[in-house]
Amino acid sequence: MILLTGFEPFGDHSTNPSAEAVRLAAEVLSQRGIRARAEILPVTFEGSSRALEHLVKGSELKLEPEPGRERDQEQARAQEWELIVCVGVAGGRDKVSLERVAINVDDARIPDNDGAAPVDEPIVPDGPAAYFSRLPLKRGLLAIQDTGVPVEVSNSAGTYVCNHVFYELMHLLRNRPDVPAGFVHVPVAKNISEHDAARAIVALVETTLAAHRAQLDDVKVTAGTED
Repeated sequence: MILLTGFEPFGDHSTNPSAEAVRLAAEVLSQRGIRARAEILPVTFEGSSRALEHLVKGSELKLEPEPGRERDQEQARAQEWELIVCVGVAGGRDKVSLERVAINVDDARIPDNDGAAPVDEPIVPDGPAAYFSRLPLKRGLLAIQDTGVPVEVSNSAGTYVCNHVFYELMHLLRNRPDVPAGFVHVPVAKNISEHDAARAIVALVETTLAAHRAQLDDVKVTAGTED
């Protein structure tokens, strides 16, 4: 099963392109025989952490452990996800951004939907300074380029709820190196349609699954910047 997450509307906006993009992508993937589930996270620091932990650990599956195997329950739940891709919107971008790194800091320029605005606070006290994506970013880049959707590799997921979710995701999976996972930013709909954003997500998922199942390393193509 593939888990895709988007975000609820934020501020004065009635929709969020990331939510529609993951819903559309999940539909397409399911039609192609890849079991996928789209879930929507709150645009809040605390709420997104709770919701993501619930999803990643699979508490909603209510699995019954075998006698004497209670301690393996959490691991069994996590194994339900073959791949996890979290998606958010970046208003100032005009390309789909495959995020390379999540950093351990919340620094909110504006309050979240609960009114919280942490400044220079660690996401996980005593956690690593950063986590890198486990997605094959360069393979994903080439696959999305083949669809004609503008795409880039980004080296900053910001310091708002998107980076928060990206970091939390990788931290939750820190003992599960076998699960590919990462974060993608999509632009607002006026820059790239939600259908095109969904096409990019589908291409990334299919490419990641193929590489993971074949145990292929990522390819070496440049996607660096000078700034």
